Amino acid sequence: MSPPPVIAVKPAAPLPDKQRRIGVMTSGGDAPGMNGAVRAVVRMSITRGCESYAILEGYEGLVKGGDQIKRMYWEDVRGWLSEGGTLIGTARCKAFMERSGRLRAAKNMVVAGIDALVIIGGDGSLTGADIFRREWPGLLKELVDTKELTQEQVGPFNHLNIVGMVGSIDNDMSRTDATIGCYSSLGRICEAVDYIDATAFSHQRAFVIEVMGRHCGWLALMAAVSTGADFVFIPEKPPSVNWEADMCAVISKHRKLGKRKTIVIVAEGAQDYDLNKITSVRVKDLLANKLGLDTRITTLGHVQRGGSACAYDRVLATLQGVEAVSAVLEATPETPTPVISIIENKISRTPLMDAVIATRQVAEAIGAKDFTRAMNLRDAEFAEYHGAYMMTTATDQPHLKLPKEKHLRIAIIHVGAPAGGTNSATHAAVAYCFARGHTPIAIHNGFSGLCRHHNDKPLGSVREVKWLDVEGWTSKGGSEIGTNRALPSGDMPKTAECFALYKFDALFIIGGFEAFTALSEIRKARQDYAAFRIPMVLLPATISNNVPGTEYSVGSDTCLNALVGYCDAIKQSASASRRRVFVVETQGGRSGYVATMAGLAIGATAVYTPEEGISLKMLVRDIEYLREVFAKDKGQNRAGKLILRNDHASTTYTTEVIANMIMDESKGRFESRWAIPGHVQQGGTPSPMDRVRAVRLAVKCMQYIEEYTGKTKEEIDADETSMAVIGIKGASVVFSPLVRLEREDTHWNHRRPLTETWLALKKTVDTLSGRPISDD
Repeated sequence: MSPPPVIAVKPAAPLPDKQRRIGVMTSGGDAPGMNGAVRAVVRMSITRGCESYAILEGYEGLVKGGDQIKRMYWEDVRGWLSEGGTLIGTARCKAFMERSGRLRAAKNMVVAGIDALVIIGGDGSLTGADIFRREWPGLLKELVDTKELTQEQVGPFNHLNIVGMVGSIDNDMSRTDATIGCYSSLGRICEAVDYIDATAFSHQRAFVIEVMGRHCGWLALMAAVSTGADFVFIPEKPPSVNWEADMCAVISKHRKLGKRKTIVIVAEGAQDYDLNKITSVRVKDLLANKLGLDTRITTLGHVQRGGSACAYDRVLATLQGVEAVSAVLEATPETPTPVISIIENKISRTPLMDAVIATRQVAEAIGAKDFTRAMNLRDAEFAEYHGAYMMTTATDQPHLKLPKEKHLRIAIIHVGAPAGGTNSATHAAVAYCFARGHTPIAIHNGFSGLCRHHNDKPLGSVREVKWLDVEGWTSKGGSEIGTNRALPSGDMPKTAECFALYKFDALFIIGGFEAFTALSEIRKARQDYAAFRIPMVLLPATISNNVPGTEYSVGSDTCLNALVGYCDAIKQSASASRRRVFVVETQGGRSGYVATMAGLAIGATAVYTPEEGISLKMLVRDIEYLREVFAKDKGQNRAGKLILRNDHASTTYTTEVIANMIMDESKGRFESRWAIPGHVQQGGTPSPMDRVRAVRLAVKCMQYIEEYTGKTKEEIDADETSMAVIGIKGASVVFSPLVRLEREDTHWNHRRPLTETWLALKKTVDTLSGRPISDD
């Protein structure tokens, strides 16, 4: 029998030097943010001198080949950041699960000349990718042996490099804090629950909300934390054996305290200790029959998966896409397949199979009823959120109460401009105080309220808080106890007098740079006023994200979502007109964080920040770039352009001036407009990220304060860590001594940290927009 003939194919010749042909595909369930990831991979590949290819319809396209493997160019991904789902398609592919299917995929890749793959999907998709890589040498050998390809044709492709990115709304992959799409999905859930909350309150009803999560309870848990739900069911941590009685007891107690509504959140994979499924219907029947509550069930379904990505998912997808291309170009044949992850605020690489194995071990532990191990296998942040939720939800937890001699009077104050999540942090702090036996005291209207109105009749500004007072605060924007920019230096003696009068044992301050300044003033006055010798901790909450000691401030995510939504609408207008540039003014004080991160999330053409400033040379270069871009435009869709300018970037080149300069210099080729969203950026309802992080950080602050219980005023005064700022730095949550931050990391004139880690991202904005890099 004669051997089969060699099929006449002409594989693309390999690129010179270290240039690669990089394929990118989305696989498994779609997730908001996938398009942003594809955009970043395509544009960064081109920037690094490589060719980029989209594999359409996931592994199905890889197996079919031909026109399912499409060369991608810079303009092909224009406008993709704001699109939901995945524009290059995804499909389940049984053929790829068989070696014969992977053999066809290997041939198609060689024919296309692709020697690297970036795969965006869940653990199943990424596991398939790792198998493909391990089999690659054997697949090439088989293609040669069967005369499908020649040795000369496969020679340049002996090594296949694969990089994974996790796109999953469930956030079910271990070794990363967040997956692309999870916060967008959480936003859909919280929005729905917030709406349901209003009707539940009106009719004193109970609602059982079922959310996605067959094997992972992240969505259910974070939704419970974000909305202040009364009870939650997740696969990793079943309720107690007597959960029916326990749930009814908690909800009954809440009702007796005056709560008019009940929200219970159930993950679709919820089960009891014997692995019996806990259904929404079962929970509903319990509430209706045992407690007599008018109860409804709402199953959110696929609404959780759809829609445009939130700001965080866009930024995450973009930064991970950039990192994925770097991982491809830095890889060697010995490099284990990496998956791009994020821990707190740090993008990193993790061996793919380590993450996959850890993920699967969770399911195995649940199946073996080893729920303690299942929780331990989830990332530490997951367990922390669960603990924070349990501690801040139930009203009667005797096992958490401290001895009476350890009970503290903890004052809570808001300082500075409003920021989304401030009320969430306050609610968590108050609930924690009740769980531990402390007395929470709200200082209304900041330091000016304390000094001027503390003894007003019938109600002063210093008030002990009751549990029902903060009910519903988790989802409220602004500041429920009032806030302003007044500082204690306005009347330091009166401030100290009030601290002593109301016997504050600790101060929990929530706010931005004004709060940081206020704490600094009190620290310096400690030597004169013994009342200030108590533990004090600041939780940064400001849209500007300009507080020393942290890379993230509560409220900044809410601001970004509001700004991104505004810019999406503006960009739609600009695109409809095709040849229009909008210059949008952002807030942020003297920190360019908001402008830069929004620039990443919307694909801004240019971003002007106070750190860099604005020069005439810069404007001339950018206008020339706009001329070139519009001159090359041949009628493509989504041709509108956005430029973001921080409101303190320049006193000379204002937003209006820049827009007018662009209009004058366009020579009629395009138009320009300017827009100022103003206080819209302070947001309305806080974003889920700001809510959950506020809760977690507030609980940590309360625990930090408790460490000083029993210490004398002299001991506290001598301890520089007794006045601290909580913050996220890199991959860690840290408490930084205030005095060190004042001395080593504060630019007082510019009201921002000396070290701003996000500054490096400005270059990424420019790179992905194609803006010419300054050689100044």
